[in-house]
Amino acid sequence: MKIFNIFKKLFLYQDLRKRALTVILLLLFARFLANIPLPDVDLEKFKTLFEANQFLGFINIFSGGALSNFSIALLGLGPYITAIIILQLLTFVYPRLKEMYYEEGEIGRAKFNQYGRILTVPLALIQSFGFLNFLNAQGVIFLTPLTLIRDAIIVTCGVIILMWIGELITERKLGNGISLIIFSGIVAQTPQILLQAYATFSLEKLQIYIPFLILAILIIAGIVFINEAERRIQLVFAKRVRGTKLYGGANTYLPVRIAQAGVIPIIFAIALLLFPQTLAQFLALTKIEFFNTLLKSLTSFLNNQFLFSFLYFILVFAFTYLYTSITFNPEEISKNLQSAGAFVPGLRPGKETEKYFKNIVSRLTFFGGLFLGFIAILPYLFQFLTKTQFLAIGGTSILIVISVAIETVKQIQSELSLREYE
Repeated sequence: MKIFNIFKKLFLYQDLRKRALTVILLLLFARFLANIPLPDVDLEKFKTLFEANQFLGFINIFSGGALSNFSIALLGLGPYITAIIILQLLTFVYPRLKEMYYEEGEIGRAKFNQYGRILTVPLALIQSFGFLNFLNAQGVIFLTPLTLIRDAIIVTCGVIILMWIGELITERKLGNGISLIIFSGIVAQTPQILLQAYATFSLEKLQIYIPFLILAILIIAGIVFINEAERRIQLVFAKRVRGTKLYGGANTYLPVRIAQAGVIPIIFAIALLLFPQTLAQFLALTKIEFFNTLLKSLTSFLNNQFLFSFLYFILVFAFTYLYTSITFNPEEISKNLQSAGAFVPGLRPGKETEKYFKNIVSRLTFFGGLFLGFIAILPYLFQFLTKTQFLAIGGTSILIVISVAIETVKQIQSELSLREYE
């Protein structure tokens, strides 16, 4: 009931109502793109290949179901996410990028995001060439060099349009655009999955469905619990005399969440796992033996369940630290508190407070990263036990849907609280 009240209040305020309707229309447009098919495809062969290939299943998550329809947006937001990851990693190597993102405020971040958009274009071209070449080699599509170039350009345009839609949604401040596009694609496929499960239901499959449902409930409960968990750091505001009045002296707290990064590490980890294989597919176009060997090695590695799960866990854990360092900057927060006359009891404002925040965030992020990594690979453990590929992809989808839903509701609540406070 609380969720319904939140969305009811959302439509009471005119500005929020306009922004919410704009977000809905943009998501519908993204779904429209996901249903415009590319030409020259053998749908029956593609369906058979799609059901047997876990790699395609993960790409389908990022494309919002566009890949399963073989649409013009079949790569989804994968290239854009990969571009952002590359730039974030480069901040550790190039001081100018780090300075731009962390110290130049909104102007610097706008430049940083512009570099991400520019880098998305060549990455989308490389991934589209590689992926289409892969499907051509499998006999799913029949492309000449000219039609390959044509389709690669169309797919790249689809990525750019989705990227533009995602940024327009983010600007409305009612949720993260990238996450919501992926969320809408997963939700849109749910009725079809349920109908398919009902049509193919048998008593033998109960031993697969029941563990999956139990796993889904446990994942949902765990994600909600960790997302709501926070460490509250006590703050005291110093007393100030202005004229004849005394201000300050109030006690409050600074909430630091365990899952500060939300679902972003999962999305980043999957994007980074998929990129090397699509790059190898592109390089295989050169017909050089080394690249063909590299492609076979990568395919073999990604098909190894244990190695894939281990690398997936490590990447999720690492990206949790990376994204938390971006969203929660102890140095900046310490400076802001000091300028506002607030301090942590028993600690001096400035460097001592900054060090205290860093220690707390580091410990919380460690446990948050372990939990998120474990939840990410838990479906693979069940997949190994049940020998069912659907569980891994379905578990990842549930993880993304629940996390995005919680983050979006929180952002809507913050917008509502501003208006109710006024």
